[in-house]
Amino acid sequence: MNVAVVDIGSNSTRLLIAALAGGRVTAELVRRSEVTRLGAGVDADGRLRDDAMGRVFATLDGYRREIDRHRCEAAVAVLTSAVRDSANGPEFAAAVRDRYGLEPHVLTGDEEARMTFLGATSERAASDLTPTLVLDIGGGSTELVIGRGSEVGFHVSTQAGVVRQTERHLRADPADEAELEELAADVRAILRAAVPEELREGVGRGIGVAGTATSLAAIAQHLDPYDPERVHGYVLSVAECDRIRAALVPMPLQARRRVAGLHPDRAPTIVAGIVIFGEVLSLFGLREIEISEHDILRGAALGLIADPEA
Repeated sequence: MNVAVVDIGSNSTRLLIAALAGGRVTAELVRRSEVTRLGAGVDADGRLRDDAMGRVFATLDGYRREIDRHRCEAAVAVLTSAVRDSANGPEFAAAVRDRYGLEPHVLTGDEEARMTFLGATSERAASDLTPTLVLDIGGGSTELVIGRGSEVGFHVSTQAGVVRQTERHLRADPADEAELEELAADVRAILRAAVPEELREGVGRGIGVAGTATSLAAIAQHLDPYDPERVHGYVLSVAECDRIRAALVPMPLQARRRVAGLHPDRAPTIVAGIVIFGEVLSLFGLREIEISEHDILRGAALGLIADPEA
């Protein structure tokens, strides 16, 4: 059967339409992503803004038509930190259900982490017991999940996201060194408080998912247009991350919008994304990380539709 999952995050709204059979994703039929910045202003105001919700609704208009075209038998929406953290989040979730027929799931941080890990590791053998970190940098939060095989051993949702940290720290264009140091120190403190030292030292492999990770893989390969087949499975080294950071940080926003591999709408928040990404790799002592296109969208298709008890 065909199913649809919409991920309404703090920075982007994404669609996956997939074919499910035997509790597995057998084909990804449609993937769409639009930068809608639902989380803009939530950190300061505690509410979803009308203009931000309007951007999401305009995107969902098109997604609903795509879902209908593929005759999906089930359609769900996962809503993450922007909705969790906002006073008017429940009203927004109700509008998603009533206007678009998407069953809303406002995920806790733990649920978000579990589904991210499920999606990222869905094609790995359950017998592979290498301690694995799955990293998902979002607009309002960063999910860190550590597990072996298909089992999650530790997960945490931290208040370090590209929209949140950009709004907190980056005011100059381009960002000045003092702002970058302030941002890095903030993220470093958040991460160190969130992950016990013994867990950091035990990780043997990392998988990066979602917008910041896939953008860095595309930038590293100068992909224009974006090619998900070349991004999926790409191994990004710390040295490459450092080169990308050195190139992008001094650029003004308009120059970043023209960087090959970077969607123009991600240009305002990519600097914060690079800093967060680098701090995570440093914290876990990773010299490289595999980039995956399989993320919370696939995890939700498996965990909410194929097997709700997963």
